[in-house]
Amino acid sequence: MERTWRWFGKNDKITLGMLKQIGVEGIVTALHDVPNGEIWAQEQIHVLRTYIESYGMRWSVVESLPVSEGIKYGSPDCDTLIENYKQSLHNLAAEGIHTVCYNFMPVLDWARTDLSHANPNGSTNLYFSHAQFAYFDICILKRDGAEKDWSPAILEEVEQLKRTMTPEDDHRLVENIIVKTQGFVSGNIKEDDEHPVELFRELLSLYKGITRDQLRENMRYFLNAIMPTCDECNIYMCVHPDDPPFPILGLPRIVTNDEDIAWFLHAVDNVHNGLTFCAGSLSAGAHNDVVELARKYASRTSFVHLRSCHIFPNGDFTEASHLGGRADIIELVRIFERTNPRLPMRVDHGMTMLNDAERGYNAGYSFLGRMFAMGQVQGILATVDRELGIDYKQPGFFD
Repeated sequence: MERTWRWFGKNDKITLGMLKQIGVEGIVTALHDVPNGEIWAQEQIHVLRTYIESYGMRWSVVESLPVSEGIKYGSPDCDTLIENYKQSLHNLAAEGIHTVCYNFMPVLDWARTDLSHANPNGSTNLYFSHAQFAYFDICILKRDGAEKDWSPAILEEVEQLKRTMTPEDDHRLVENIIVKTQGFVSGNIKEDDEHPVELFRELLSLYKGITRDQLRENMRYFLNAIMPTCDECNIYMCVHPDDPPFPILGLPRIVTNDEDIAWFLHAVDNVHNGLTFCAGSLSAGAHNDVVELARKYASRTSFVHLRSCHIFPNGDFTEASHLGGRADIIELVRIFERTNPRLPMRVDHGMTMLNDAERGYNAGYSFLGRMFAMGQVQGILATVDRELGIDYKQPGFFD
């Protein structure tokens, strides 16, 4: 697979020069300074593309060209937002960029409760606690009817947390759930927003009355509208699974499992409508057999995120080593290398290790932790390619 890396533009503390040294071939990025819903100008795309190419790499995948909330919940200006999206696709294709990763998750792009959960080896990882998230939902967000969405066991843990959580703990939970995991990915809430909880409540209110079936129909409407543009421009749209892959905050989630994936692929049956196979997101759901999903949907996968999660007995989950967890990355590499050995792949989240924590990297996007993961995955790729008789040579290392 093509070794790619998610890079957050010229302001990213991780430079393209650093990435070139560690064998990255393709860059996964976006125009992060363009507000959601506005057109990506071809000139801006061109400037960023040529900057990437000046370092000997290519802009492999857009992650992401955000689907505006208005498209997801069906606002009155939905069609205008879709037209803007189509023009952005035209402009990307004109610059030779043909793979777009996006998501259809309402409000939250991804959710964790702890961004620096301690590992036994001294590193840290991202972590999701059901009890902590329920506490945020019930006691901080104060969402109407939130208690009905949680089990008696979780509600009992929430009662215990009420006796121990401090204002500082509450603030950290808000930062972790709706600020630090969202603002750097063209999210709805930025790190300098003064009242993130109030803004978050307003965003949730937009989805009042939006059921799972309605959200599905809105996704179908969006995909049907853009597919003629994708056909014309040879743009591959690949939706990212919901993270985590189950309903949260009373919001419907529609890309969580086998049935969901089958639904959207058949709802708009077009080769340009495909999947970002995020092994991490899928492995965070105990209901998912990640290897079987890869076998079933490899031919409709346009982009791969290789990471893995470990689920604890109570349902909490954490990011695991790229050689551990539920995802079985070695077998996933075998499956995708057989299908398309030039499929773009990135290692996705990594541990925070050594001096990563001092560098101010975005949550989940450390340098040394991801470099370590990339080394693990490159070793897997080399071994699997030898098994399959694929000529493996990492450009620039042995020339």
